[in-house]
Amino acid sequence: MPTDMPAKDLAGALPAREHLPVGAADRPVLDVVIPVYNEEKDLEPCVRRLREHLARTFPYGFRITVADNASTDRTPDVAARLAESVPGVRSVRLEQKGRGRALRTVWSRSDAPVLAYMDVDLSTDLNALLPLVAPLISGHSDLAIGSRLAGGSRVVRGPKREFVSRTYNLILRGSLAARFSDAQCGFKAIRREVAERLLPMVEDTGWFFDTEMLVLAERAGLRIHEVPVDWVDDPDSTVDIVRTATDDLKGVWRVGRALAKGALPLDRLARPFGDDPRDRLIGGVPGGLARQLVGFCTVGMLSTLFYLGLYALFRLGVGPQAANATALLVSAVANTAANRRLTFGVRGRDRAVRHQAQGLVVFGIGLALTSGSLAALGAATGSPSQATEMAVLVAANLAATVLRFLLFRAWVFPERRDHSYAQGDPR
Repeated sequence: MPTDMPAKDLAGALPAREHLPVGAADRPVLDVVIPVYNEEKDLEPCVRRLREHLARTFPYGFRITVADNASTDRTPDVAARLAESVPGVRSVRLEQKGRGRALRTVWSRSDAPVLAYMDVDLSTDLNALLPLVAPLISGHSDLAIGSRLAGGSRVVRGPKREFVSRTYNLILRGSLAARFSDAQCGFKAIRREVAERLLPMVEDTGWFFDTEMLVLAERAGLRIHEVPVDWVDDPDSTVDIVRTATDDLKGVWRVGRALAKGALPLDRLARPFGDDPRDRLIGGVPGGLARQLVGFCTVGMLSTLFYLGLYALFRLGVGPQAANATALLVSAVANTAANRRLTFGVRGRDRAVRHQAQGLVVFGIGLALTSGSLAALGAATGSPSQATEMAVLVAANLAATVLRFLLFRAWVFPERRDHSYAQGDPR
């Protein structure tokens, strides 16, 4: 459904109220949550603009809920004043930070049949809101997400954020077999009866909350609707990219391990909605891949920390390119040896030299990727800070990690029919 349709046409395209759950006529159909932390300046114009848009275009009852994540400025006062003076607005105060915690708390308590959230900066064009929630109201989808990477989306943002976003979603596709295109866009919706069963299974309380929710929903066979969005980057965003990326990698490893062990009762999640649960081993995925992914992610996280430590140490005496090459070379040798033993189960010394040589070829590809990223950063900013360099290197190494796993599995340590090789038999 295109987002540039006139508002009256979009409203007419929404389903009739009889598609809503029983009793929906007595309460708001849509509850839009705005999670905030120290947003005293942006909160009021955001809420008023969103309410004006909903009042003009949304044909059902709605509510706007401000979820304050333990703000230390005047945000709670602004939220309380809006709740008192603006119809259809309420505020909820949480004493702990975390976007995921805020969404879980408000969504779990809401009585609206459709639950949504968006970021306070309103980076996403509000004209995408009706196409987002329409398939949930009609019952044709269980969750809906705005996507900055889907065909038809129009995005304005810097090259660094573009690279990080695409790399992160590439990692999700390679490690967790995710099929959705954009995990972190702050523009999502879910049916309440789906949230009641899905949210207790989601552990994360921060930025990884979105990804974990989508991965579990997809594995359970729930229907995820994607909407291309027009999105403009907020230049004043306070998100810590390095810390967020680190937390996301930890979340990917945790969820991947749980899925590999079959520790999540996904069948109970899917069955209430009339769909058979999707097989945990997605069709076309080679056997043993889940176990190898867990091992590779573990080794990869340790190798990345080792590499960053070496880079910071070498950077004290040499330039960024020399520090990057040296740190990557040392960590690559250690990474190949660890993956040889722990991820792919190759024991003994047979072919060890060959494996290290092939690993150095893979290292060369990673070096080209990270060095190219540093060169592009230098050309774009002139003299970047070391913190910016580290952020770019983390993102570049994420992309190199995905490629490294594929090359390791297909070329360096391919599956062999004779099990004696896998056991390290020197014959």
